[in-house]
Amino acid sequence: MAYSKLVMEHFLKPKNRGIIKNPSGVGTVGNPVCGDLMRVYIKVKKNKADQKIISDIKFETLGCAAAIATSSMVTELAKNKTLLEAEKITNKQVAGALEGLPPIKMHCSNLAASALKDAIRNYFQKNHNLK
Repeated sequence: MAYSKLVMEHFLKPKNRGIIKNPSGVGTVGNPVCGDLMRVYIKVKKNKADQKIISDIKFETLGCAAAIATSSMVTELAKNKTLLEAEKITNKQVAGALEGLPPIKMHCSNLAASALKDAIRNYFQKNHNLK
């Protein structure tokens, strides 16, 4: 199983790894089959156009190289996007941004996109704007 150079870069030097204290939203997903566990933290602020944007995003992931790389990439794709834009990020976009994943590892991109969506959903629940 060969990973792209970009997958290896995001695995070895992940972007946005860590925790946000007092996050606006937190999303946690896992895969009981492979054991991957991802947690995404978002900080939401309003921009000049009064839109809610993800001003900061971090992740914690326990898993394989693909799980860490997809977590890193989804945070890069979502940073400074509006909640609506970020919510539309798909697993295929995550995998494509990493120049592809082996078919057996595509579930990692599903987890990363799902963790982001879960964090956005958590934000709306915390702010009583149920979606």
